[in-house]
Amino acid sequence: MINAELPDIRPSDGTDAVLIGRIWDPETSGPRVVSVRGGEIYDLTHLVGTVSELLDQDNPADVAAQGAGRLLPWSLDELVRNSLAGDRAAPFLLAPIDLQVIKACGVTFVESMIERVIEERCEGDVKRAAEVRQSVNRALDGGLASVRPGSKEAREAKKILSDQGMWSQYLEVGLGPDPEVFTKAPVLSAVGYGAGVGIPGFSSWNNPEPELVLVVDSLGNIKGATLGNDVNLRDVEGRSALLLGMAKDNNASCAVGPFIRLFHGGFTIESLRTEEIMLTVDGPEGYRLEGRNSLARISRPFEELVDAAYGHHHQYPDGFALFTGTLFAPTQDRDAEGLGFTHKAGDVVTIRSAQLGSLVNQTGNTEDMTPWTFGIRALFEYLAHRGYDPVRSRP
Repeated sequence: MINAELPDIRPSDGTDAVLIGRIWDPETSGPRVVSVRGGEIYDLTHLVGTVSELLDQDNPADVAAQGAGRLLPWSLDELVRNSLAGDRAAPFLLAPIDLQVIKACGVTFVESMIERVIEERCEGDVKRAAEVRQSVNRALDGGLASVRPGSKEAREAKKILSDQGMWSQYLEVGLGPDPEVFTKAPVLSAVGYGAGVGIPGFSSWNNPEPELVLVVDSLGNIKGATLGNDVNLRDVEGRSALLLGMAKDNNASCAVGPFIRLFHGGFTIESLRTEEIMLTVDGPEGYRLEGRNSLARISRPFEELVDAAYGHHHQYPDGFALFTGTLFAPTQDRDAEGLGFTHKAGDVVTIRSAQLGSLVNQTGNTEDMTPWTFGIRALFEYLAHRGYDPVRSRP
């Protein structure tokens, strides 16, 4: 259980946000697609069986904001309380995505590229990180902040670094023409607000990654956004980039939420280009880490990242959720000088932004997390049992 006063997890920039999400209904033992209006929760499951289907509507915000949703007996405060308490016998918040493939982009900020180079050069050994960081920063000489990936200047910078013995595969995706896009987690595996996030026992150097997550429909249109924690094992990926799956995809290693904010009215993709995503980690020993992910400093526009994932080369019939990378890479020492940051069990991780709300999770040992059992087959069986017809139910 996360010990905290009951927070308001909604966006703080106004009251007209169109929010959709998913909740677990213990009475039916399955998920409901809902909209959040003020502190009230409205069921949309009689209109759409999945969030994926909702986002494929021409105007999902109208469906969510004006659809004939049934008012549910649980308030938002009650769902937040149950989610933070870990009460799985009561209704609680799920990750707001369902059938979307969970994709992620890496090395989309110069600072994160530098940290990936450091991980690689010290072969995942946190004890060498401080020394390697100094040598890499000397080689960079602070000259990459304004370099556009794929440009002539980027090619020249990559050559200079390579000539100084600083070649890295991360320079290719950080400075080259094509971004890194990978599959972060399986469909339906993401955890939501208040859930535990898992750190495997085999990792001793790891960190949260606070990110903007774009939610894209089956035609490649960005329909809204949410927050995500792309939990990262720095020691594993630092040993080899080919261990990316081991570093990124573990039980409860992907947190998304609290809700998807749909584009509506004055909230558009332009609203997100300068969004500040704030991070705090509060440790059980009183340690506190603060950081931010400033999207104004991203190296590539959102549309370029989406186009790298979706197009003639790759389709997503149920849409996809795209983590857009992070500026944040913690170097603040926690236990001893020069060893930087790594998670401890019981860390409370809060990711928040004015336009998207707050995502709160608590770290624990992956091997001790509740096994993931509700997958695609279980969802289909649940919807079929409830008599859901995806053709008849379309608004």
